[in-house]
Amino acid sequence: MKQLNALDLFTIGIGPSSSHTVGPMRAARLFALALEAENLLTQTTRLAIALYGSLGATGAGHGTNNALIAGLAGETPETCDPIKVLTAWPDALAAGHTSVLGHQVALAEQDLRFASLTRLPKHSNGMLFEAFDEAGTELLARTYYSVGGGFVEGDEAPLLVDNDVPYAFSSAVELLAICAREDLTIAEVTRANVVAQIGEEAVDAKLSSVWQAMVDCIESGLAGEGLLPGYLAVKRRAGDMATKLHARESGTESAGELTNEWLQAFAIAVNEENAAGMRVVTAPTNGAAGIIPAVGYFARQFKGISDAQLANDYLLTAAAIGSLYKLNASISGAEAGCQGEVGSACSMAAAGLTALMGGTVAQIENAAEIAMEHNLGLTCDPVGGFVQMPCIERNAIAAGTAVAATRLAMLGDGSHKISLDTVIETMRQTGIDMSHKYKETSMGGLAVNVIEC
Repeated sequence: MKQLNALDLFTIGIGPSSSHTVGPMRAARLFALALEAENLLTQTTRLAIALYGSLGATGAGHGTNNALIAGLAGETPETCDPIKVLTAWPDALAAGHTSVLGHQVALAEQDLRFASLTRLPKHSNGMLFEAFDEAGTELLARTYYSVGGGFVEGDEAPLLVDNDVPYAFSSAVELLAICAREDLTIAEVTRANVVAQIGEEAVDAKLSSVWQAMVDCIESGLAGEGLLPGYLAVKRRAGDMATKLHARESGTESAGELTNEWLQAFAIAVNEENAAGMRVVTAPTNGAAGIIPAVGYFARQFKGISDAQLANDYLLTAAAIGSLYKLNASISGAEAGCQGEVGSACSMAAAGLTALMGGTVAQIENAAEIAMEHNLGLTCDPVGGFVQMPCIERNAIAAGTAVAATRLAMLGDGSHKISLDTVIETMRQTGIDMSHKYKETSMGGLAVNVIEC
């Protein structure tokens, strides 16, 4: 059975978008490495890059141009300097050239083309890279697709590969059956599978680094101030929220009475860091990056959950649920709308929190289902193409939905009428039916009804 490494749903990278920033950076680096592998790098004097569909529509607002320059230079989302990436495109234009793995290539504005009205057959987020020599002869051309969550595919490169894992599953029904048969939790099943794929030491290191990055992002965001990048002039507010909440705690209200407000502040903190292009964890996308960290941090601050539990039971349970969305539907806003991003993250967080609260496997599945059921049909309509409005606030609301889903599930015995598999398939179908205007193109909804000034 073809399997996804569930922990690949969590990657440390930069904002503002997993599919429009992280994915293009990785694609550009892949093209640069291909030129090097074909011994064509030193002959290359000019590049041409075309961004199709959703990438063409909102690439500028999502920092795609900057990410491409960084990727061509060999940078990766995990290790790049976010500050330098923020100005990579204008800096390269000013210089008149850019680095491709250390080799200087001429660069002009017209070398990057935004083809928003053309959709490549495989996916809305398509990219065509072409390299030319001094005579104008094409040396190499490659097409890549940013398919959501920072994942990149080529025309012939499958995302999923055959893996020899102890507990292969492709549906929630199969996952629950494995848990019952083997007397294992969802986290234990996930751990066994990813250990088989990459080894126990790598799994522990990944989980620890991902959770620590989530904590760091929240705490950086709570200290942030000023305006977010772009002409919308959106003011950062997580820091102000934290100041006001601390003041209220010093008065007549206790911290326990303000848990919902703190939960929202945590989510907004992450998504403001993301919108600013800073270091975040793709979980499972950048547009929804605040939900899983916020719910986990909420459990840490108000439920007495340890970092070790969060880095293991929480993230592993969430990853298992996320892998079902990735395998059977989509986590791409360009493909499924925001239900694929915020909806999936909300479902993952609800499942993880239910596991932390001692929920049964059935209650975990129920919480995941409840969370997505009430995100069905959610559109992706970022104003100006920036991952700011309504994205930042939407993460705060979805974090609350995840906690509410856990509370509902924990009040039941896990039995329910609508299964997680059913709601995932419904999300897939809804994404297919949804107009392209509401799938990250900024051609409908709030994106056209909000005055951009």
